[in-house]
Amino acid sequence: MLDDQALMQALNSTPVVDGRRQDLWRADQELDRWAREHGGLGGDAERRWLRTARDALQAVASATAAETRLAELLAGVHKVPQPSASGIEWHLEAPTERRLAAELVLAWADVEERMPGRLRPCENPECRLFLLDRSRANTARWCSMKTCGNRLKARRHQARTRETSGPEQRPASRRS
Repeated sequence: MLDDQALMQALNSTPVVDGRRQDLWRADQELDRWAREHGGLGGDAERRWLRTARDALQAVASATAAETRLAELLAGVHKVPQPSASGIEWHLEAPTERRLAAELVLAWADVEERMPGRLRPCENPECRLFLLDRSRANTARWCSMKTCGNRLKARRHQARTRETSGPEQRPASRRS
């Protein structure tokens, strides 16, 4: 099964770079490489389902409706219990081309269950990245304090400075 790190890689595969949205999964070979690193096979059908899962999870994590896409993705997918010496183990039964996408959705569901409300989009409106807040107070706001946090704090400071200084006062000219 996929872990939190794989989930965050998928969610953050559409960053904004120099003001433009990038899609790190646009190139088929890059997505196939990611899929193989995480137990997938690659191929057209698997890529289509992975992109569908990523887009739906980004929409869900951003609080926009995506239940229909998730329902389509999970149709025919089952978690089946299998007894073992150590207890019950759950195995995923899914069409081969959808297995990795279904695991991605299950990784998201696991994070939501273990850490409710801690997976969220960065508060920088120009950023498309997500963060998994692991702080005790659950107060993280940005994907990175170094980039988004500092940038937004600097903008707020400049705006406050402009508001308090008002129009520049010119000294009266002296006559000789």
